[in-house]
Amino acid sequence: MSLQTMLLQLGEGMLTSMAIFALTLLGSLPLGLVVSFGRMSQNSLLQSLTRVYISIMRGTPLMLQLLVVYFGPYYLFNISVSRQYRFWAVIIAFVINYAAYFAEIYRGGIESMPRGQYEAAEVLGYGRLQTFFRIILPQVIKRILPSVTNEVITLIKDTSLAFAIAVPEMFTEAKAIAASQKTMSAFVAAGIFYYVFNLIVAALMEFFEARLRYYD
Repeated sequence: MSLQTMLLQLGEGMLTSMAIFALTLLGSLPLGLVVSFGRMSQNSLLQSLTRVYISIMRGTPLMLQLLVVYFGPYYLFNISVSRQYRFWAVIIAFVINYAAYFAEIYRGGIESMPRGQYEAAEVLGYGRLQTFFRIILPQVIKRILPSVTNEVITLIKDTSLAFAIAVPEMFTEAKAIAASQKTMSAFVAAGIFYYVFNLIVAALMEFFEARLRYYD
């Protein structure tokens, strides 16, 4: 296999990895905010349910959750799944896993806000939703961005776990090339791909952090 062919094959796998990365963030960031509301709810049942959900998601391996999501419909409900479901099983597993982590990050940021800001907004005539989305949330995002950045970088590397159910992301492609060609060059190239992707994402997150440092 020529170097060009190998890079093209890895590039296709990289596109799949990027799709997993983007769709996971698209689903887990808003879901994490919803879960954090449940975690802080005054309703004891809702609070307990979200606490158990977060505990399970953070206390069990992501690969195990991925296998449960993929094989669960067949073994639990005898529902046959299509080959296309492999990719969506990855997205579902990643979203519900990362939402739990983001929920705790959101909760920490929201609970760190001074109570006086809510009271001042109420005096100014703001409703609860207006107060949260126009005053509290922008400040929370600024505070939690470093923690979110760490999770985002971890997500880039976690996309390689999709190989467990044979989704053709970059690590799966590199493993197949290495096995057929008996060479480590595919793993080296994949490592470079991951590293560059990480650098780009880290630079973007640092840019957003710098833009939010208006108090400086």
